Amino acid sequence: MPAPERNASAILASHHVGKMSPPNGRSATGAARPICPEREGRMTGQSELAGKTALVTGANRGIGLETARGLAARGAAVVIACRDAARASETVATLRAECPDAEHRAVPLALDDLASVGSCVDALYDSLDGLDILVCNAGVFGIDHGHTAQGFEWHFGANCLGHFALTLDLLPLLARRPGARVVTVTSAMNRRGKLDFDDLDWRRRPYSKWQAYADSKLGNLLLAEELQRRLDGAGIPVLSLLSHPGYAATNSAWGGRSMKPTFAETIMLALGNALMAQSPAMGAAPSILAATDPSASGGELYGPSRLGGMRGPPARADKKLKPDPATALRLWQTAMTLTARNGDFLKPTPM
Repeated sequence: MPAPERNASAILASHHVGKMSPPNGRSATGAARPICPEREGRMTGQSELAGKTALVTGANRGIGLETARGLAARGAAVVIACRDAARASETVATLRAECPDAEHRAVPLALDDLASVGSCVDALYDSLDGLDILVCNAGVFGIDHGHTAQGFEWHFGANCLGHFALTLDLLPLLARRPGARVVTVTSAMNRRGKLDFDDLDWRRRPYSKWQAYADSKLGNLLLAEELQRRLDGAGIPVLSLLSHPGYAATNSAWGGRSMKPTFAETIMLALGNALMAQSPAMGAAPSILAATDPSASGGELYGPSRLGGMRGPPARADKKLKPDPATALRLWQTAMTLTARNGDFLKPTPM
């Protein structure tokens, strides 16, 4: 398949719509298929996504897996982007068994290596003619001090810069689909974030894994907001939205490259999961709502609606942070330099 046009004006002129999937309940040959069980009640109430393609990073476990299942349940063809090939294959097999109406696939992605981001993007341009939903879900959480392949502190490099580069690179694919949207997963801990532009990689300061994580989640929020401003300025009809899962009982504290908790942290996490946490499926619900809400406006945040945003059904949420476009712009410019992106696709539309 030829690579889609990456020029903004050409894409906006064409408004290309990709091939539609077979009708619900039918295979490509017209044979009857079982209705996906998720559509019968587990994830209901939003618009169907038949004929649309969604990419979810870190969809091999926890909230990412449940996000992929929820989008597939609505008819989307889901691309699983993660570093663990074995788990990715298991997830694809699960999606195909539960929701066989669309084609699901996996693509390798290590967000802590910009070379891997580039390879992932190339593979997607080779295999897709458009992208409707990008969910930037993957991330590391509370890990010991270390640096990515390009020398960035792990939280900032993987959670923030990796997703920033991936999103910019995929904007031409997203712009080919009217109504496309990017959903960036942040955290309530972003309120603790305080970016130190003189030491983003924590090479001079005493390292704090929790502060580093909070900083990366604040970075996600600021970059998502700045992305919407730039999409608006360029006249590109793509929405940049945010979600946070509240307190969800997942294996993020033990899986992949995330934290290796101390005994005390293990006890606290276990108690928190038992007493307060909601399920991974409920943690995924805000991202699914952000990806499907027909009344969504760019820059909005979705999260749990109860217990101070810790749990409950998803809804639009209060960011509880004052808008800071100056810091967002500074971070955007810094991220552009660090990831070697030029942003030409987002140049403002001439008046």
